[in-house]
Amino acid sequence: MPSLKEVRTRIASVKSTQQITSAMKMVAASKLRKAQTGILKLRPFAQKQKQMLQELSSGSDGSGSGSYTAKREGNRLLLVVLSSNRGLCGAFNTNVIKQVNAIAAEYGKPGKSDHLSMITIGRKATEYFSRLNYRIIESHDDLYNNLSFGNASLIADNLIQLYIDGKYDKIQFVYHQFRNAVVQKLIVEQFLPVEPSAPDKDAPAVVSEFIFDPSKEEILEELVPQILKTQFYKAVLDSWASELGARMTAMSQATDNAQELLKDLKLTYNKARQASITKEILEIVSGAEALKNT
Repeated sequence: MPSLKEVRTRIASVKSTQQITSAMKMVAASKLRKAQTGILKLRPFAQKQKQMLQELSSGSDGSGSGSYTAKREGNRLLLVVLSSNRGLCGAFNTNVIKQVNAIAAEYGKPGKSDHLSMITIGRKATEYFSRLNYRIIESHDDLYNNLSFGNASLIADNLIQLYIDGKYDKIQFVYHQFRNAVVQKLIVEQFLPVEPSAPDKDAPAVVSEFIFDPSKEEILEELVPQILKTQFYKAVLDSWASELGARMTAMSQATDNAQELLKDLKLTYNKARQASITKEILEIVSGAEALKNT
């Protein structure tokens, strides 16, 4: 049985850890409220924009949006990997890394393929894939420090330009989609080329008619990049809210585990203390009996 001093030291250590995890849980919960409000407000607008973009792409006659929808024969892939800057958020980063590794496995060994490149957003992904010598053309680990549509648009503009210039045949996002504080769904989403909406066999055929003023080409030239920027910003907000939800859940579980461990340690302490008292009583009784026999 451990000594009283050892148990007291462990109790003090667990209490200190519990205070830290509890504080991190409250900080994550406070940030999550703001992030959750942001993504829930943006999501319906972004979904409607994406639907409109897919419908326009489905009916595209090759003008205006053709440069964003045309499928290319090459297989040069640019992955935009969204992770977190810090740990202590459960399996959040591990899931992203596993998914990217599964995709990268199709392109051969890290750093050996000319067909796979990455843009990382989040220090954890940057550090991990840098160690494995993956081709990382850009890192934007500081985006979360000042997350806004303007800052996200600058990165989205660069992604669009890389695709328009023909440097990549496909651009995909790997990120967590926020559902709630407990559930975050890891998804792989295609950014470019824009995929037309899949027909629903069960749904009645609905033809959307758009009246273009000025011309269709002029509108699409301005509209498509703006929609793509919104889609990228939505992905970043989803990842940010998912990270905070995962961290809040992880810290909540850690705090609960610390409470359970404290109960066990206090029970162990009481047993050790009772054993120590019993030992002292036995020593006193033995001493008294020895004095009687002298």
